[in-house]
Amino acid sequence: MKIFKIEGFFLKTILLHIFLVIIIAFVSINFWENAIYDAIINSTHATMKGSKDISLIIIDDKSLESYRWPWARSLYGEIFEYFNKYTNAKVLVFDSILNSLDKERTPESDNYFFNTVSKANNFIGGYMALSSDYKNSELGNKYDDQFHRKFSIDLKDLRTRNNSRHSLYKSLTVFPEAYFNAQKYTGSVNLTLNPIDGVLREATDLISYNDNFYPSLPLRAYLLANDTEKITLTNKYIIVDKTGLKIPVFKKNGDIKHNIKFCEQLPNSDVSHKSYSAIDIINSNRLLNDGKKPIINPSEFNNKIILVGANALGVEDVLETSISLKHPGVDIQATILDNFLNNEFFVKFSLWQNITIIAFLCILTFTVIRFLAFIPSLIILIAIAILYLMICILCFKNNLIPYVITPIAAQLSTMIFAYSYRFILEGRNKEKIKNAMGKYLSQDIMKNVVQNIDDIKLGGKKANVTVLFADIRGFTSMSEKMTAEEVSVILNEYFSEIEPIITKYNGVINKFIGDAVMAIFGEPIQDINHPQNAVKCACDMLKKVDQLQDKWLFEGKPKIEIGIGINTGEAFVGNIGSEKRLEYTVIGDTVNLASRIESYNKVYKTNLLISSSTYSYVSDIADVIKIADVTIRGKAKKMDIYEVLRISD
Repeated sequence: MKIFKIEGFFLKTILLHIFLVIIIAFVSINFWENAIYDAIINSTHATMKGSKDISLIIIDDKSLESYRWPWARSLYGEIFEYFNKYTNAKVLVFDSILNSLDKERTPESDNYFFNTVSKANNFIGGYMALSSDYKNSELGNKYDDQFHRKFSIDLKDLRTRNNSRHSLYKSLTVFPEAYFNAQKYTGSVNLTLNPIDGVLREATDLISYNDNFYPSLPLRAYLLANDTEKITLTNKYIIVDKTGLKIPVFKKNGDIKHNIKFCEQLPNSDVSHKSYSAIDIINSNRLLNDGKKPIINPSEFNNKIILVGANALGVEDVLETSISLKHPGVDIQATILDNFLNNEFFVKFSLWQNITIIAFLCILTFTVIRFLAFIPSLIILIAIAILYLMICILCFKNNLIPYVITPIAAQLSTMIFAYSYRFILEGRNKEKIKNAMGKYLSQDIMKNVVQNIDDIKLGGKKANVTVLFADIRGFTSMSEKMTAEEVSVILNEYFSEIEPIITKYNGVINKFIGDAVMAIFGEPIQDINHPQNAVKCACDMLKKVDQLQDKWLFEGKPKIEIGIGINTGEAFVGNIGSEKRLEYTVIGDTVNLASRIESYNKVYKTNLLISSSTYSYVSDIADVIKIADVTIRGKAKKMDIYEVLRISD
């Protein structure tokens, strides 16, 4: 039953600990893990350079000094005319959403831009998938059909699990008809921020809309740069069939995503890739059209992928990322494209891999604490935590992303739990030992030992004590007539009945000597009335034996009598023996005299005899008969002893 109770306690504490670890993991994953992730990214991976195959054209403050915002569409037309007419750029990416005509200017401005786009076979415009419905569902459905026919890609879905295409989106950006017709390619600019801290860490490579997948702006640019539209989607990867590129992805809210690997920002810049001012491109185009030398040589952009976006004060498209509080959107798109071009990706550990790590650390922590002492176990656990952090950094450097702080937090929780459990268990074990040893030693002696646990040594002190000896009359002859088992039953019952009486009167059973009992009063329990209490105790013991005699007679057991001798005086009280084996006892002439006085009960046919020293303390409460001039063995002089008849009220 006790084992069952211990196991039940252990099971409850384990379940409680698992519950706490789950709570800690939830808090850590949502609040701490991302901060640690960003810190490690900044110190390890945000040191790689942006690809030289990517160039940014940015509408910056310098550009707005020449033309106020919003810009006429014709200015965009001039930018793309420059690349179409004078460069051999591989892909042109317009990181902007155009969903209406320019009503503030003449139609010629829009037409010029649309005409320029229509001539660019390498132009990719941006659009966004939205969570709101179309204002006109009929026109919206028609637009979706047209969009799918023109801008879908050849995607083979080979997923065998979690292969739903459920989408949270209900509509798409609606392009003006002329812009829709002018574009040959388009890509989504959807970027989802972390809902807890608002930081962008994941790229949406394929959006799920109307049971179809559509590529992001960077993925569309990569496909166009490699002249392909065929990709394969598996449980773990997006595979570009032509190049063999494998993008490690995961599904989230229906979309297919990967973790962005950021690049180092350029000196004195907030972007990671080489950038040019949009106004310089416009002026270069005009100079070339006039036959003059351009500000920027078109040859700089040969075989480059060009991304055009805005980052001027007041019109900037910025998001918070792992490496920047204000990261320009056009550079984020360029960074995602950079991941594809360099085939550099982060691979996050799966949920089950992280759970396995957490479980292993928790079990290892509990095992170390369970079997090692406090200091060694603490040192080892600190070393394990440091080693795990080093392994995590090594994993990050190899593009593997495990949970960093969550396993450490779970380990700390396990340490608190394990040390607490160990403390409780040791407390219970100590209590068991105390209870077990209390059956061999007096509980009071045991308490004295525990209180002075760090100062246990040989030696003691002299003290005034009262010693009580109680012996069964005729025990030897009785033992010869009974079996050992029958004798033990009677003795155990007798000792069990008198032990509480001795304890009641502040006495301590020092030892059982066969059928005899030796008890001490006055030490280790301090009691100034120890002689009186010893005599009262003896009287109650005799009454209890009278009751036992009636019981034993009824049960057919032999009648027993006891004799008690009591003496008060100075004796040595303390630990005797050797350094390895101690015994707390009382020794001296006071003890010897008490034993010899008890033996005179046989001579005088009495039950309770006390010495004159004890009588001096109890004369006012005890009715006695004086037995004068008794010769005590070992004593040169005769002495008086007293038979106690009763204790007066």
